Amino acid sequence: MLLIAGVLIGKSSYRFGLPLLLIFLLVGMGFGSDGLGIQFSDMGTAQFIGMIALCIILFSGGLDTKISAIRPVIVPGLILSTVGVLLTALITGTFIWWLSGMEWSNIHFAFIPSLLLAATMSSTDSASVFGILGSQKVKLQHNLRPMLELESGSNDPMAYMLTILLIQALTVSGSLSAGDIALELILQFGVGTAGGFIMGKFTLWLIKMYRQFGKKSDTKEDPAQAVSMISILIIGCVFFTFAITTDLAGNGYLAVYICGIVIGNAGLQSYKAITKFIGGMTWLAQIVVFLMLGLLVNPHEMLDVAAVSLLIGVFMILVGRPLSVMLSLAPLRKISLRSKAFISWVGLRGAVPIIFATYPVVANIEGAGQIFNIVFFVTLLSLLIQGTTVISSARKLKLIDNEAEDEDEFGVELPDELPSTLHTITLTEQHLAAGNTLRDMHLPAGSLVMMIKRGQRYIVPNGSVHLQSGDSLLIIKEE
Repeated sequence: MLLIAGVLIGKSSYRFGLPLLLIFLLVGMGFGSDGLGIQFSDMGTAQFIGMIALCIILFSGGLDTKISAIRPVIVPGLILSTVGVLLTALITGTFIWWLSGMEWSNIHFAFIPSLLLAATMSSTDSASVFGILGSQKVKLQHNLRPMLELESGSNDPMAYMLTILLIQALTVSGSLSAGDIALELILQFGVGTAGGFIMGKFTLWLIKMYRQFGKKSDTKEDPAQAVSMISILIIGCVFFTFAITTDLAGNGYLAVYICGIVIGNAGLQSYKAITKFIGGMTWLAQIVVFLMLGLLVNPHEMLDVAAVSLLIGVFMILVGRPLSVMLSLAPLRKISLRSKAFISWVGLRGAVPIIFATYPVVANIEGAGQIFNIVFFVTLLSLLIQGTTVISSARKLKLIDNEAEDEDEFGVELPDELPSTLHTITLTEQHLAAGNTLRDMHLPAGSLVMMIKRGQRYIVPNGSVHLQSGDSLLIIKEE
């Protein structure tokens, strides 16, 4: 019922301009204890389900990350996902600590718990960023999309490590030394990176072995079945990557993301079909975790911290995130102020902060209930304000690339094995200066126009069709 209701109600997100994942969160709340009455309050189970979902989401993000696309932005992306997260936690944590000292405030956190609350919210949510940018057909200038996707896909490990370290500082007798913290960070990053790379290569070897086993059989396996089996094999390897890396004191979330990058850039046979399967799994994981988190919260409890949550959320959106972005990217003068402003605005919170907010509850940290409710409120605020204005803010900052090609406009795909690629161009008056027929286009050798899209009509091309400005051409080109 939750899945069906979520999908059907989620269709309304396109009409009202709300992020789809926010709809699922609200559906979960509507079916929860303060709505239709489904009782769910098991933080441990929620944390485990969130862990599984986050593994799939981060792996999928890595799978879609092309090294060629992120190479120009790898430095700013990694700075944002490490230094940016740390600065966000420090700046916001200091504000929460100051807010706790106000007489009228109903939260009273010491400095370390204030940092813990900020740390759970310090990373941008990959599911929200991927979902919003992926659902929009607009193209961003200055490689902003790969930069934002790299940041959101790789900054969860830093937020996770900060959360765990601060919980340890509150629960372990005696304070953690700087050496302990440094060693923990080195292990988390080092083992996580190595684990992800090794497991990515191991997964590719397993896929190769699977295909070789099939070749030795007298009866050939159905290609569709082979794709499904390989996709399931990959999902199994994702969970194994997270488990073994975590067991070796590394960061499992970083490992599955890097594992996805390794597999996604290996030129895998039937790559498009496999990514469709993984994409479906990713959407299911996102929907399930947002519905579950909606069930988990009791909206009436959020009312007690609504005022301070609103202040914290507004501070993060207008001060904490922008200041951390400006400071961390200050050495990179090639990135324009408009780009930095847009990066600041796409600091979306989502499922990840709420999942991380369950850790203090499970660890029985004092005030953990307030931490969870504040994080949930700030997440709703972020999705409602920032999530609905991502594209409009890009337009106001003049960061939309109107001349970029949209490869998915026709919904046509070629098998990976074919030595051809598809391209889409939208005609302007300049294209038609020499004439308005295909023979006047002077296409490169080896190129052929397959279809013309005019408004909502699709036209089969021939020599007599008169082209118009605004027409989109689907072109197949030999490699």
